[in-house]
Amino acid sequence: MQRDQLADFLRRRREAIRPAEVGITGGPRRRTAGLRREEVAMLAGMSVDYVVRLEQGRSSQPSVQLLGSLARALRLSDDERAHLFHLAGHQPPPADGVARMARAGLMRMLDLLGDTPALVLSDLGEVLAQNRMSLLLTGDHTRFSGDDRYLVHRWFTDPAARATAPPEEHERHARGLVADLRAVAGRRAGDPEITGVVDRLLAASADFRGLWAGHEVAVRRADRKTFVHPRVGRLLMDCETLVTPDLRQQLLVLTPADAGSRERLELLRVLGTEEFPAGSAGTDTR
Repeated sequence: MQRDQLADFLRRRREAIRPAEVGITGGPRRRTAGLRREEVAMLAGMSVDYVVRLEQGRSSQPSVQLLGSLARALRLSDDERAHLFHLAGHQPPPADGVARMARAGLMRMLDLLGDTPALVLSDLGEVLAQNRMSLLLTGDHTRFSGDDRYLVHRWFTDPAARATAPPEEHERHARGLVADLRAVAGRRAGDPEITGVVDRLLAASADFRGLWAGHEVAVRRADRKTFVHPRVGRLLMDCETLVTPDLRQQLLVLTPADAGSRERLELLRVLGTEEFPAGSAGTDTR
């Protein structure tokens, strides 16, 4: 672990980020152009004291999980993330591990979307990051572990996963999830992560087995879905998907499809302001 170099790198990256880039309001009385240590701590889900010790070269060796949180909070590029791991005395995550960290460019786009619900997903449907409006609309999808990380697995094994969609849309959603998984499985042929997810779903769900046998293939792009929210009711949302060049991550942007949904989304934003203090981070970085 190169403590002094790690401290210098973290301090310079923190000072280089503008608050608006991570959804934090700067304010007229702000003395520093970059982020404060307490803001980095909040974004990374760790104590302010530990951030201070890291920047002063007095900390214990940070874990791989903590480094991943710091990389997301500081919006590090892939190269910067690898450098962070080396300085901390760890090997950077393998390709699959990096794929589970939202790319820096997608994180910045997530922040800029502000009051528009948006989230970053892996090609397998694992939610890697959400902005505040996405959290208010659909709840926190980054908290899951194991196979439950994948939307398709939860859909077919946990009835609660279908609560945000009206019953009349369940069959269409199920077919779309399986068709998209077919496309990913073809693109990543022989990948043990893909084959493992498919095999466990085949064993767990008769509905999945039936749809998988149909061999439908379709990549998720534009779509229109109804979301059922317990506080504001139904919202009809247009879903636009932007993918990275390697097709491993995607940015999903949700916009209201009619005036009623737009009004309910605005009501949800106002209700959420009561739960999220002003100036809090605009993204969930676990």
